[in-house]
Amino acid sequence: MPGISIITALPHFVTQEEHRELTSSTPASFSELPAVLYHQESNSSITLDPPLDGFSTQDCSSGTAYVLSTVLIFWSATAGKGLQVTYPTISLHAISRAKFGPSIYCQLDETLDVDEEPSADEELELRELRINAQSEASLEPMFEALSQCAALHPDEAEEEDEEEFDDAFIDADDVDNTEFVTEGQGELSEAGR
Repeated sequence: MPGISIITALPHFVTQEEHRELTSSTPASFSELPAVLYHQESNSSITLDPPLDGFSTQDCSSGTAYVLSTVLIFWSATAGKGLQVTYPTISLHAISRAKFGPSIYCQLDETLDVDEEPSADEELELRELRINAQSEASLEPMFEALSQCAALHPDEAEEEDEEEFDDAFIDADDVDNTEFVTEGQGELSEAGR
């Protein structure tokens, strides 16, 4: 699934209460469970910089933001289509109270859609997404929902990096303490081991 895509229909989703009911007994398949709605922000708008081909400024001007367990969606009220963003694509999200008004600011890293990583010489271009809310009071709940859903989708690159260093630590029981004796200076202290 591409990190950012235009959709023509909202995916099926359920509220958190409906999800609890569905999972109160073991379902036939967990993979068939619908996405869970964590937050819905009606009467919102978005800004994209740089703009996305196929999703005009008019399309961004009025709609509803859906923070689902699977993806972030902005559904345009005027266009009958939406913008879908996967969570690994969102490299940063924050509350912004800057000159643009109350919003959730996101940096979108579209390099995840490319097979090869950009070289160190290439400048990484990020797309900026702002979800503009009517009320500043809705920023905290929307931010918390985004944080919870992003945590459901850990960065695969970070997981690979962590696995790379799994053998970097030595179990104290596996160490021959004679290696830590220095000539004329005695053994290393307990803190130095």
